[in-house]
Amino acid sequence: MADKPAEKVPRERYLETQKLVKRFDEAVAVDEVSLSVGKGEIFALLGSSGCGKSTLLRMLAGFETPTSGRILLGGQDVAGLPPYERPVNMMFQSYALFPHLDIWENVAFGLKREGLPKDEVQRRTGEMLDLVQLGQFAKRKPHQLSGGQQQRVALARSLAKKPKLLLLDEPLGALDKKLREQTQFELVNIIEKVGVTCVMVTHDQEEAMTMASRIAVMSKGRVLQVGTPQEIYEYPANRFVADFIGNVNLLEGKLTVDEADHCAVGTAIGEVQVGYGISGSAGMNVALAVRPEKVSIAKTRPAGITHNLFAGKVKEISYFGSYNNYIVVTPQGTKVKITEPNGSRHELLDITWEDDVCFWWDNTDAVVLHMVEPPKNGWVKLRHADGSSGYGQISAFWGL
Repeated sequence: MADKPAEKVPRERYLETQKLVKRFDEAVAVDEVSLSVGKGEIFALLGSSGCGKSTLLRMLAGFETPTSGRILLGGQDVAGLPPYERPVNMMFQSYALFPHLDIWENVAFGLKREGLPKDEVQRRTGEMLDLVQLGQFAKRKPHQLSGGQQQRVALARSLAKKPKLLLLDEPLGALDKKLREQTQFELVNIIEKVGVTCVMVTHDQEEAMTMASRIAVMSKGRVLQVGTPQEIYEYPANRFVADFIGNVNLLEGKLTVDEADHCAVGTAIGEVQVGYGISGSAGMNVALAVRPEKVSIAKTRPAGITHNLFAGKVKEISYFGSYNNYIVVTPQGTKVKITEPNGSRHELLDITWEDDVCFWWDNTDAVVLHMVEPPKNGWVKLRHADGSSGYGQISAFWGL
């Protein structure tokens, strides 16, 4: 994959995985994953089902034994330690609360098992319940709480033992959409107050981008890109990441011009101007990624726009309240997704189905993804728009 030089690296490599591998017979679930997580960071493993993210999390917890590789926590290799000897706690998607115990007993359970003095158990349990604002519900049973409240109880129990590492497995997956959005911020605030290092697994892109300071995008057991939410979204390292995160228009073509400050790509819809050079060679195959919200649309040709201006016919319109989605088909048959915000409640939408429209984007809005060397053992060298380069799997690059 293409690694950006400006990528934020944690100041203190508190948690590290070094060439971590997990095989189940002939199937490789995690394939030489090397990651670094800083102390106090909220780090997300993001990917579709079967990408290896949950297996990686289970190895961090000690529920799975790595086939090879190391797991360093605070400089100590914990890969061979059983779960109960690791300074790690995990909050499961189902929360795994004890239904026969009240909330206070659920939070205090791990502390009692450690044999802590009664006063210490009382103090820590009270602190955790106050932290998640559930002190008044201490004597209720789990079934008497809402889904969001149960989630906070599970978090309080996970934090009560003061773990060095907190693992979250789809922490908000059991909540409905509106409650999930509200709980995201509550969860982040609680974790940041405690200052614990956190690794979370999710397949929800919005959840990862809202909660995490950095994200690792995974596919087929490998990490394809690590970066901040903005880096992952605005500067995808390859085609898979561009297509997986959010919505994107992917246009394939050939490089026709490449200068230090600009380049041009011949695509099915016409020549696309890009406001930076990519150090490529004329005729090479490239892919252009353009986010739908970067594309403007109008029924009349805009004045002053000379580059990246194309025509098409509106085939689909979706109204989402705060924005509209359009599917525009060009004369060449290419479908282009366009997202336009609704700025005013009284604004009249004059674009409708079958209208002939123009659409355009700025020459800095397209991200160029391309190969600069022939494939080598299933890998290709990728060069990003900023000039950085690195290796990635060809299957990930072409989105196969």
